[in-house]
Amino acid sequence: MDAFYASIEIRDNPSLEGLPVCVGGPAASRGVIAAASYEARRFGVHSALPTATARRLCPDLVLLPPDFDKYTGVSAQVMSIFRRYTPIVEPLSLDEAFLDVAGSERLFGDAIEIGHRIKNDILRETGLVASVGVAPTKFLAKLASDLDKPDGFRVIQRGEVREVIDPLPVRKIFGVGPRTAMRLEALGIRTVGELASLPKRDVAKKFGASGIWIHDLAHGIDPRRVTARREEKSHGMERTFAEDISDREELRNLLFTFCEEVAFYLRDKGLRGKTITLKARFSDFKTVTRTKTLEFPTNIGNRIYAVARELLGRVDPRPLRLLGIQIARLEDVRQPMQGTLFNGSMADPSSRKDFLETSEKLAKVTPSLDKLRKKFGRGTVVPASLLGRKTPEGRDGTPGEGVPSDGVHEGDTDPSE
Repeated sequence: MDAFYASIEIRDNPSLEGLPVCVGGPAASRGVIAAASYEARRFGVHSALPTATARRLCPDLVLLPPDFDKYTGVSAQVMSIFRRYTPIVEPLSLDEAFLDVAGSERLFGDAIEIGHRIKNDILRETGLVASVGVAPTKFLAKLASDLDKPDGFRVIQRGEVREVIDPLPVRKIFGVGPRTAMRLEALGIRTVGELASLPKRDVAKKFGASGIWIHDLAHGIDPRRVTARREEKSHGMERTFAEDISDREELRNLLFTFCEEVAFYLRDKGLRGKTITLKARFSDFKTVTRTKTLEFPTNIGNRIYAVARELLGRVDPRPLRLLGIQIARLEDVRQPMQGTLFNGSMADPSSRKDFLETSEKLAKVTPSLDKLRKKFGRGTVVPASLLGRKTPEGRDGTPGEGVPSDGVHEGDTDPSE
């Protein structure tokens, strides 16, 4: 989808047509741009750019707050159009997906015809423009979709791969970030064709396993299949604060909020995880992480927070600009929980028994609480320590979620208990 969030806002307010429109957070609260119209991009404005910088580049910028509920709804419309033509749809984000249409050609025509039909359906039913890339591999299809934006349609046939990709800058290869591009340029490699001309063993020697990967892509080789359901490997939540926060109690309460949100999400998706990582960024932009792996996977907020609080205690007590939590090594909750030999790492068997019993009790009560949250809103059931507190806005303008001071509350004295 072309400039997805901004395009939706322009569609819903035609008076913005032709103006440099951006969706994102305000400059006063260290906001960043989440999406920029192509008119704004002519000034050098792009997503992830600080809003203050965008304002300097484009003084006439029209900045709108994000409405993610609306964007999610439009995304669902677009994804439903994709699934009319093939069940093999792999979403990458709200506005982008891979489709494998090989099995649909007898019904709807070849891949090129299907691409045109999808593009026309999206425009007719949503009023939005999509760019389509058709190619024999995922890497080439993604590349093709970006070549003629906006409103693009590019086909890369097997016989023309070298002709299309050789002149492109090497940073167009998936996996080549700014640092790798600089290292390649230091070797005199600036285009995809120049990278492809190098012996694979030399690239592997310089860049390790990633060197083999980018060398294969430079030849158009990409064995990845389109998978209808992408395996989620981690989930987290973070916020950049409008003002640096030094109060550790306030940081702990914010962290508890994040842990509760992450846990709610995991339970909703039927997942649990083992590895918890805390991310902290200081006012000088130095970023540190602290990680701990649990003996047993969890999706209980209190359990995640107990570890997150311990990790926060291992961070230098200076004011923080950003705080976040992530849980990885996710698994399906239906998977049997693996025990350990000889009572595992818990030296005291009674401690192990208490841990398992407490986890079992929490696991029994949370589904009922989650049902209340889903029916009456996230703030219906909250830990008492979070009453009346509000999560700070994200950099892209994502609103913080306020916790009401009435309703049904979980009784707790200390979130870590």
